[in-house]
Amino acid sequence: MPVAVIWLATGFVGTAVVWWMAGLGLGVDSSVYRAGALTLLHGDSLYAPLTTGASWAPPLPFTYPPIAAVVFVPLAAVPPQLGWGLLAAASALALGLVLRTCLPRALAHGWPFGVALLGTLALEPVWRSLALGQVNLLLMALIVADLLRLRGSRASGVLIGVAAAIKLTPLIFVAHLVLTRRWADARRALGTFAGLHLLAAAVLPGDTVRFWTEALIDGNDATTNSWIGNQSLNGLVQRVTAEGATAFALFAVLAVACLAFAAPAVRALDARGDHLGAVLVTAVAGLLVCPVSWTHHWVWVVPLAAFLLGRASTGPRVALAALAVAFAGWQFRLVPSGAKAELRWTPLDAVLGNAYVLAGLVLLAVLALHARPRRAEVVTETASRS
Repeated sequence: MPVAVIWLATGFVGTAVVWWMAGLGLGVDSSVYRAGALTLLHGDSLYAPLTTGASWAPPLPFTYPPIAAVVFVPLAAVPPQLGWGLLAAASALALGLVLRTCLPRALAHGWPFGVALLGTLALEPVWRSLALGQVNLLLMALIVADLLRLRGSRASGVLIGVAAAIKLTPLIFVAHLVLTRRWADARRALGTFAGLHLLAAAVLPGDTVRFWTEALIDGNDATTNSWIGNQSLNGLVQRVTAEGATAFALFAVLAVACLAFAAPAVRALDARGDHLGAVLVTAVAGLLVCPVSWTHHWVWVVPLAAFLLGRASTGPRVALAALAVAFAGWQFRLVPSGAKAELRWTPLDAVLGNAYVLAGLVLLAVLALHARPRRAEVVTETASRS
């Protein structure tokens, strides 16, 4: 692992120790993970109001599947600030793995890698995910490792199954495996996912039933969430229609259209050997069609930036600069938000406040354009048929 990653992880742990010694709060979401683990150990329901959270943390619900609480049990052994430090350090290692996997070889070592690593910290999805103590970077690393590093091995698919069991949204990468005809990998992913949930059902039967029948939909107000933090097609539609009665149905139609548009691009890019490009199409489409995609879920901007860095022409460099501007998060401070203020946005507010969604749609279109057969490929194929 590069030295820059080790220094970053060490810095996070040191910060956690200082905050703990000072008695200051650190890591809102990691404290919820820890509270869920403590609730499990106490034998209480994960989906009732949590009473085991840190005194300084807001009373947020536990919205993950029961198996996630089992995974988070180690956090119960340390104070919440140190739990944040452990997750942040692991996230730094995950960030390093993703960059080493996705960057071109010339940039994956030495000072260019260090600059790229520090540059990712300026992206709002990354720094917010780290600040909250989120698991997004860890899940992304599992998926990238599975799809790009373990490709062709008998273990491929397992890490996707683990990621999807912890947080359901990575299930879209099972569809990615199917689209790219990695049938055995898809079976391993689904088997791992099902096995972990069956384990949770055996240990926590009541919470398992409650999650799949209530908490899955109610946890993040999935059908009517118009808050600016929800940067998905559903969030955009809810805001534009003022949470109209048909908003979720309209979103469902747009989501199906988005997936139908993305699927051929995934197949074409993967068949061409551009496996990273294919993964990025799936990731962006998944963020757009998920009913709730918080801004910190958009950490997939990191491998996307690495993808652009691997292209030396002027176009990708311009796109990389635009990506840095679009995902710095500055625009969200310029528009009113909260208390349903999003339902009264002006057209300019709507452009700024839906920045990630609009950028995602543009990215999906550009990646689909990149998936089109090149002229040389068309000529070769035509010649081979004649």
